[in-house]
Amino acid sequence: MPIHVALNHVTEYRYDRRIQLGPQVVRLRPAPHSRTRVLSYGLHVQPGGHFIHWQQDPQSNYLARLTFPERTEHLRIEVDLVVEMAVHNPFDFFLEPDAEHYPFDYDAALAHELAPYRLITPATPRFASYLRGIARGRQRTVDFLVGLNQRLNRDIAYLIRLEPGVQTPEETLQLTSGSCRDSAWLLVQLARHLGLAARFVSGYLIQLTADVKPLEGPAGPQEDFTDLHAWAEIYLPGAGWVG
Repeated sequence: MPIHVALNHVTEYRYDRRIQLGPQVVRLRPAPHSRTRVLSYGLHVQPGGHFIHWQQDPQSNYLARLTFPERTEHLRIEVDLVVEMAVHNPFDFFLEPDAEHYPFDYDAALAHELAPYRLITPATPRFASYLRGIARGRQRTVDFLVGLNQRLNRDIAYLIRLEPGVQTPEETLQLTSGSCRDSAWLLVQLARHLGLAARFVSGYLIQLTADVKPLEGPAGPQEDFTDLHAWAEIYLPGAGWVG
């Protein structure tokens, strides 16, 4: 049975004097193609008297461009979001026959459209070594991707990292640890070097306490928890973008 979850996200800045804010671009609205159903969305900005123009970038993400004609001592951006969370089978898809086994090639038209998601960074020493350790023999595509995820989960420890920016794949492999955005970018680059179109995705992670504790396995979070999150998606013919 679906669960409705309300999320409130506030970003606030205060200044020691009145300043003139330049144009601000806010990327805090779920994309129209997001898997989770959005029931309501509200963006509230202070100071008042601002102008807001909604745009979409080439990937169809919503962008709110804010302009402020008056000087101000503070900036507050508040998002109110209600979403419908439901059980989802991540393997509920079919692949085109030519893509059922890895490695496969995208057809010419699809390869042209996916070109931006196949751009690769240089294969630095640790990254190249890690890449060579990934078996590329013929195998079921789903099994290959599950194995790749399991390998990263085993080799890269998850940590909460408050520093800005994303680590390079080389840094993440050297440290053998990273935040979700670091592991996601490493996975994106591995997939691209392996011939797959991949993209970096960000959003919210919402974890809820279970109504009934499981008899076996992990108990899950002890309290409801929400945070910003990042992950990777790979384009599979017949299924589309798969997280």
